Amino acid sequence: MPFLSAPLPRRRALMLLGAAVAGPSRALAGEIRAGAFAFEKPEGGTFPLADFAGKPILVVNTATACGYAGQFVGLQTLWTRFGSRGLTVIAVPSPDFGNQEPLDGPAIAQAARDHYGVTFPVVAKAHVKGPAAHPFYRWAAAEKPGSTPGWNFHKYLVARDGSLLGAFPHTLDPTDPRLITAIAAELPAS
Repeated sequence: MPFLSAPLPRRRALMLLGAAVAGPSRALAGEIRAGAFAFEKPEGGTFPLADFAGKPILVVNTATACGYAGQFVGLQTLWTRFGSRGLTVIAVPSPDFGNQEPLDGPAIAQAARDHYGVTFPVVAKAHVKGPAAHPFYRWAAAEKPGSTPGWNFHKYLVARDGSLLGAFPHTLDPTDPRLITAIAAELPAS
């Protein structure tokens, strides 16, 4: 699974690869930034977070058959409101919580579009917890221990510098003032 998006010196690349396989330690995780990771696209290819360097990113594990799926509407509201100022919202469909993402491939993004009007990026289905978790989620768990996904629609806010700025639980609506304030603080003035 590719997760590095830029060439690195061999020694550093081997260190990062070893950390991804073993699960990043707290010390190593602090040296890594979100731009080191990429998600798979449902149609093939990669979606590198390095493409969003200097901009905030909201990464949300999603599921189209979840009781919280109505949060897609709030996520779209954030994308519509702040996308032109630099925010990227990324949906990461996950089967980890009650297998509430029954779809695969491009069908997930299509369902999100058809039912919730989603126009922000939806990447390929990935695990977000445990040893099979995508490397981004293992890194985020090391950065914010105790603030890992407990269900679908957990939100991670990545700062402009690529550090993990905050974690927001699945119960927090995307239009909650606490999340909006955190996002707005990372954006240039309008």
